[in-house]
Amino acid sequence: MASPSAVRLAHYTRALAVGCLLVLIALGLAWELWLAPLRPGGSWWALKVLPLTLPLPGLLRQRMYTYRWLSLLVWLYFTEGVVRATSEAGLSATLAWAQVALCLGLFTASALHVRLRLHHARRLGADATPD
Repeated sequence: MASPSAVRLAHYTRALAVGCLLVLIALGLAWELWLAPLRPGGSWWALKVLPLTLPLPGLLRQRMYTYRWLSLLVWLYFTEGVVRATSEAGLSATLAWAQVALCLGLFTASALHVRLRLHHARRLGADATPD
């Protein structure tokens, strides 16, 4: 049986992952449509957030596979954030650093969530075996 603190931590990591993902989607849309688009009046680069919408159902259903592949996908957005943060100026650079921070939060939450759930599954397997 999982300890209450481990269950609480798993819920926290899930909430953090979902929150970071939702804010990352909102940031990407606001950045490319209103705040600092590449072209005045908005940019087609707003479509870059579409792949981020795909893992939402899996995260909400707590599918381990989704947490795993999302922790790999997020590095593409991290890389874009670092490149734009170091090559652009003003508001765009600030938004890029925010994207980097959200990506790190999302990766950390996803990785911890997977680790906690695997550890819990191993403990259940160990507790179920007779001595």
